[in-house]
Amino acid sequence: MGFDIRIPIGALFGVLGLLLCIYGVITRGSAIYAVHSLGLNVNLWWGLIMLLFGLGMLSLSRLREMRLPDKDRPNDDKTSSALPLQKR
Repeated sequence: MGFDIRIPIGALFGVLGLLLCIYGVITRGSAIYAVHSLGLNVNLWWGLIMLLFGLGMLSLSRLREMRLPDKDRPNDDKTSSALPLQKR
């Protein structure tokens, strides 16, 4: 069990959230927010939410790695996990 789905999901949400936050900061005070979103900077708020979710997923994957016992951790030595060759 070496693949944890939380890592790519967290990275995806983190990057997209960061991009939305940057765009929201750049366009702060724009007239489009007053007309279309009741004065709220939707890009900034949803970017923050997505960034926090992504960081949460990445931190949960790190916590799982720290809690795994040694026998369940994937080892880097590929020779120890290989089956021995059988003679015929």
